[in-house]
Amino acid sequence: MSLFDLKTLLSENTYPGRGIVIGKSADGKCALIAYFIMGRSENSRNRIFERFENGMRTKAFDESKLSDPHLIIYNPYLTTKGGNIDIITNGDQTNTIFDFINNGKTFEDALYTREFEDDAPNFTPRISGALYYDFENTDFSYKLSILKSSNGRPEACNRYFYNYVPENGIGHFIHTYKCDGNPIPSFYGEPEEVTMPNTAEELADLVWNNLNEDNKVSLFVRAIPLDGDEPTEIIINKNK
Repeated sequence: MSLFDLKTLLSENTYPGRGIVIGKSADGKCALIAYFIMGRSENSRNRIFERFENGMRTKAFDESKLSDPHLIIYNPYLTTKGGNIDIITNGDQTNTIFDFINNGKTFEDALYTREFEDDAPNFTPRISGALYYDFENTDFSYKLSILKSSNGRPEACNRYFYNYVPENGIGHFIHTYKCDGNPIPSFYGEPEEVTMPNTAEELADLVWNNLNEDNKVSLFVRAIPLDGDEPTEIIINKNK
C-alpha cells in the first residue's frame, strides 16, 4: 500500500464525515491520535468536544437547538484505569469496548455485539480504534475497525479488523464516508497509510486546517510520550 499525504486526503475530500488517525510520531517518541467530526445538518454542526476525567464527550453547543441526540451525543474517547489502553470511536461503542476490556474481554469481542448506525439510507459505519501501551518498553500497538452495511444493504453487517505494529512517522486513517453524496457512500478498502508529524500541535494544525471549512465541527488530538511522560491534548471546536 502506498503512503498517503494526510493533508491531500483531507483537503481534497469535502466530507469524509468522522475520522480517526492513529500512528507513531516521526521521531518515534510518541503515539498520536486524532479524531474529528463534521456535519451537514444544523443538528450535527451544533456540537463541541468537552474533556472529562477519563475521557471526552460530544455536547450540544446550543442546547435549545438540539433536535435529536441519537447518534451525535456520545463519548468518542475513553482511557482505561491505569491509562494503559486508549479507546477512540465515532459512537457509543466507545463505552461498549471500555466495558468489555474492563471485564477481561477484547476489542473484537465488544464490536461483535455492535453494528453500523441505524441512520437509513446512509447506514453510517462505526469506526473504532484502540491503543495498547507498554511504557516499560517504550512501545505500543494499535487496532482499527470498521462495521459496515453490506454495500448499503442493512440486512448484513460486515466487520473488519486491522492490527498494526507502529513505525516511525507512519499512521493509519479511517473515516466514515468515502466522500459526500446522497446517500453518502461508506468508506471502503483498508485504512489509508499516512505520514505522521512529531507533535500534537503539528497534527492538530495539519488536520484542522485541511478539513472543509463549512463542514468541520470539532477535533481532538492526543500525543502520548512512550517514556511515560504526561500526554499532550488539544481540543478545537468551531463553535465558541
